[in-house]
Amino acid sequence: MPPHIALGISQMRKDAPVTYTLNLALQGGGAHGAYTWGALDRLLDEKDITFDSITATSAGAMNAAMLVTGLARGGRQGAKDLLAEFWHRITETAAGPRSPFAMFALPPDPATLNAFYENSPVYKMGEWAMRNFSPYQLNPMNLNPLRDLLTDLIDFDEICQGNGPKMFVNATNVRKGRGRIFTGREITADAILASACLPSLFQAVEIDGEDYWDGGYMGNPAIYPLIYGAECRDVLIVHINPIIREETPRTAADITNRINELSFNASLMREMRAVTFVQGLLDDGVIPEGKWKRLRIHSVRDDETMRAFGVATKSTPDWSVLTKLHDAGRTSMGEWLATHKEKIGVSDSVDIKADFL
Repeated sequence: MPPHIALGISQMRKDAPVTYTLNLALQGGGAHGAYTWGALDRLLDEKDITFDSITATSAGAMNAAMLVTGLARGGRQGAKDLLAEFWHRITETAAGPRSPFAMFALPPDPATLNAFYENSPVYKMGEWAMRNFSPYQLNPMNLNPLRDLLTDLIDFDEICQGNGPKMFVNATNVRKGRGRIFTGREITADAILASACLPSLFQAVEIDGEDYWDGGYMGNPAIYPLIYGAECRDVLIVHINPIIREETPRTAADITNRINELSFNASLMREMRAVTFVQGLLDDGVIPEGKWKRLRIHSVRDDETMRAFGVATKSTPDWSVLTKLHDAGRTSMGEWLATHKEKIGVSDSVDIKADFL
């Protein structure tokens, strides 16, 4: 090829707009999923970022469904609007105590909000009831206001028809003790409710003769569907459950909260160990490049904020809490984009060994 033509092509490539493609991995965590709402809200501002696939669990699956439906209906702004509508309506449908802080333009800090809910008589009574009675006793009619909300807001045909990001929703098979990934036409309101079915709060969700509980027990979120079902190699994990706590919990509430965090992070830690193992084999030439997929891992998290919120606020979607979490998610995503966006398609932006192992 003549040098002047090669130079011209090179310049055209240099001047062409860059598009970044990501897979999303969205953790579950009840009302704390508003943090992911904020992170996605900020990510949707980036017009040069597109999405290949989304793997999600529990509240992460609900956020993912709103994102995919919104994109199909109205593009980026449609996704932002539907996510906002979902979280606004969550506050209207949920039961539980309400803080007096919603009237303030600037709600108090997370620790103050958490202390209010943790010491609420209504919350304590609910905790006592869940320790002594099952949802089959407390809710024999198996009422779940989330079902109506999901069917009202989500167009499952738009999710499944394949024109937008591919979705993978994880739930736990109660009888078999293993994860089940729902994708394509398998994704229904039941599949998402199964992914978010905490067994102390809700009756197991039956699908095709099998009962399912929250997917967080087996994958929060499950990473392996992206290895086999996605073209893109870049995986952006949006964390809800803090990985590190500097102090050992001493109170009963803090111990319960930390057990919750550890159990719902355990599966992700195992998968990150597997990712690191495969990358090591590729780096050492034990297996040839291309035989196994080399994932590039990215991570958005705010352990400091999420440590301040305890398990009490996961089940209490008060607008004061959701606003704080949304703002924290937007800030975290903005910081990640400013620092690491150029690494998409190039390299990891997180030290997997240091952060996960």
